Amino acid sequence: MGNRHTTSSSHQGFDAARDAKKLYKACKGMGTDENAIIEVLSSRTTDQRQKIKEKYKATYGKDLEEVLKSELSGNFEKAALALLDLPSEYSARELHKAMKGIGTDESVLIEILCTRTNKEIKAIKEAYQRLFNSSLESDVKGDTSGHFKKILVSLLQADRDEGDNVDKDLAGQDAKDFYDAGENRWGTDELTFNEILTKRNYKQLRATFLAYQTLIGKDIEEAIEEETSGDMKKAYLTLVKCARDCQGYFAELLYKSMKGIGTDEETLIRIIVTRAEVDLQTVKEKFQEKYQKSLEDTIKSDTSGDFRKLLLSLLH
Repeated sequence: MGNRHTTSSSHQGFDAARDAKKLYKACKGMGTDENAIIEVLSSRTTDQRQKIKEKYKATYGKDLEEVLKSELSGNFEKAALALLDLPSEYSARELHKAMKGIGTDESVLIEILCTRTNKEIKAIKEAYQRLFNSSLESDVKGDTSGHFKKILVSLLQADRDEGDNVDKDLAGQDAKDFYDAGENRWGTDELTFNEILTKRNYKQLRATFLAYQTLIGKDIEEAIEEETSGDMKKAYLTLVKCARDCQGYFAELLYKSMKGIGTDEETLIRIIVTRAEVDLQTVKEKFQEKYQKSLEDTIKSDTSGDFRKLLLSLLH
C-alpha cells in the first residue's frame, strides 16, 4: 500500500454489514463504545459511510444518525454526524444554519462559497434544495445585502474557468481594471472585481496579482484592505488567498480556530471533515510550514476526549 491516502479499511476489504453490526453493538446495552464508533467512522470514505448507513437502516430498522444523536453529545456528536453526511449535504446544512434565525454568520458563507469548485457548488445547491426545499440562491439573496450579496450570487453561478491557461495580456488588462475600479473609484465599480475574482481560473488570477504588483507597486491584498471593509473585504481577501494557495487558507483558518482563548470547534470540524478527502494532507503540510508545529499537536493540546480522538484519526 504505497499510497498514504488509502484508508485502513482497504486492507481488510470493506464490508458494510460488518461495520453496521460493529456500530450497532457499540450503541447497544449499557454505555457506548466510543472507540468502536471512532474506528469505523474515521477509517471509511464518504461513500462507504453512506453504504453503512443504508445497511444499518435495512438491518436494524433505525437511522444511524438518530442512534448516534441519542448516544453521543457535544462536539464528538457534531463531528460524527458531519461524517455521516455527503460533503455537499453537510455544507448545505452549515450554510442553512448560518442563515436561519436572527443574524447571519457571514464568515461561514464566505468560507464555503469562496473556496469551492464549480462542481462542489452545484452539488451544494442541489443538496440545499433537497434538504430544505428552498433555493440556496434565494436564501442568500434574502439574507445578505449590497456588494457582499452580489459577490456571493456571482459565486453561486459556478461558472469559474477551471482551466490552466494564462493570458498575459488579459492579466495586464485585469490588473489595470482592478486599479481603475479600486484606487480611482472604489465602491462604484465592484462589478469589475466580482467578474474577475469569481470567473477567472486560479493561475490566471495569480498572473493578474503579479501584474498588479508590477503596475502599482503593492499587493492586491493591500489595496483590498485599504479600499473595502466588512464582509466584502473578507470575501475578496478569501478569493485572493484561495487563488494564491487554498490549502494555506484552510491551514490559517484551522490555526485561528485554535489560537487564543477557547477553541472554535465548529470551524475545526467543518474544515477537517470537508477537506478530509480533498486536500487535508496538503493542508497539514501548509500548517506545519506556516506555524512551525504540526496540526496534530495543536489539536492534541486544544481539544479533549473522544472529540480529540476522532479528529486525530481523521488526520491520518
